Amino acid sequence: MTTSRDLLIVTMDDAAAGSTVDPDDLSLALAGAELVDLVGAGAITLDGERIVPGAATATGDRLLDRASSSVLRQEPYETVDHWLWRRGDTLSAEYVAALEADGDAVRPRHRWIPVRSDRLALVDSPARVHAAERWASGDPVLSLLAVAAGVPARPTDTADRVTDEVTVTVVDAVNQAVTELEARRQRRKIEKDAFDNIWRAP
Repeated sequence: MTTSRDLLIVTMDDAAAGSTVDPDDLSLALAGAELVDLVGAGAITLDGERIVPGAATATGDRLLDRASSSVLRQEPYETVDHWLWRRGDTLSAEYVAALEADGDAVRPRHRWIPVRSDRLALVDSPARVHAAERWASGDPVLSLLAVAAGVPARPTDTADRVTDEVTVTVVDAVNQAVTELEARRQRRKIEKDAFDNIWRAP
């Protein structure tokens, strides 16, 4: 199991409880989770903000392998921030599709509505159990990335005690990217409202 899959499952479980996570924010957090796992697999290292490629390594997870194969291998190496925007483009949809393809999530049918729902529902699977156990344990990497994606922090979280340089670098970059994305949304809203006001003016 990867941090990215665990993060997706945690956010879906949280959404089922009534919270909402923006898919674009989640995509940025998923891209950050991939970096943490790629460092752990020895596929990359971080030199400050730069992603330094290592030896090609099969991780056993097809999405993480795809992420590894997309690492830029020419100097100057890519920054963490650039990776988040490049790799994180619509990444949440890719992970959701993989979760459904693996049978870890389904689109329920109701007896009185024979058409499948558009909403995915998690099934009781080893992947869900693993993610739930990791979440319940207060895993700091998962907790920090989940909060960055928009999942409410819990009083029991120990993420504020993280000192690992890789995790700190990646999570800081994810938080900055999410903040920038929200600023873009606000600017677009202001521009749209201004445009609408022009057309409504007498």
